[in-house]
Amino acid sequence: MKSKTTKRRINRRVSQKVVVSVMAVALLSLGLGGALFFSQNYVNPQNFNDYAIQGFDISRHQGEIQWQKIDAKKYQFVFIKATEGGDYQDPKFQDNWLNARQQGLAVGAYHFFRNCKSGEEQAKNYIQAVPKKVDSLPPVMDLEFQWTCPEVNAEQLQQRIRTMAQTLEQHYGKRPIFYTTPNYYKTYIEDKFEGYTLWLQDLKNVPPRIDQRPWMFWQYSHTGKITGINTEVDLNVFRGDAHDFQLLIKPKNNTP
Repeated sequence: MKSKTTKRRINRRVSQKVVVSVMAVALLSLGLGGALFFSQNYVNPQNFNDYAIQGFDISRHQGEIQWQKIDAKKYQFVFIKATEGGDYQDPKFQDNWLNARQQGLAVGAYHFFRNCKSGEEQAKNYIQAVPKKVDSLPPVMDLEFQWTCPEVNAEQLQQRIRTMAQTLEQHYGKRPIFYTTPNYYKTYIEDKFEGYTLWLQDLKNVPPRIDQRPWMFWQYSHTGKITGINTEVDLNVFRGDAHDFQLLIKPKNNTP
């Protein structure tokens, strides 16, 4: 029979293991179907220059990009517009995707969500355009206010978003990231879509000021200047360190 001191030690160890397990489950539930957790405890610096992982996002509007001039040490990732709605595909996507990968950047693709199109047809459009690569960033759904589809109510819109998100996750094996604004988040996403992480656009303040859901990327500027790109460009940071970023690209539960 073990002494009371020994029992207390065992109980303490068991309790510590339980706490660690609970924390792990909670962290896994927050990101990409269990793919990501942040070693920085969700603390976010107030200055975008203090973030270790920097990147940008582009579309056809950036024109011809001189990818060889982009500093892959300064900018570690790029999100490229691939599709919009049910049938539009960005004419520069394929070239940008291949060239960005050759330059050594971590590459992801985003879809501009159209309220009037079903989740099924928008997912199909994205899947037709975007290669399935194990080392690519998760799919991104760009969710913004639109006033051209009044016949779709909030509940119907949320169902379309959910359908597309689930379809993309099934295909790519990575849970999509929701790109949005704080106001859109409060209107359509808050208290919904548990487990989906955010890429927030806020050009004035460090997000979030909403609730406890963690954000993963922050777009802090839409007037950035990058050598190799002739136009202004959106600039972003990743909330986490290099280890977190690698988990995002290739989760431990994914096979090569």
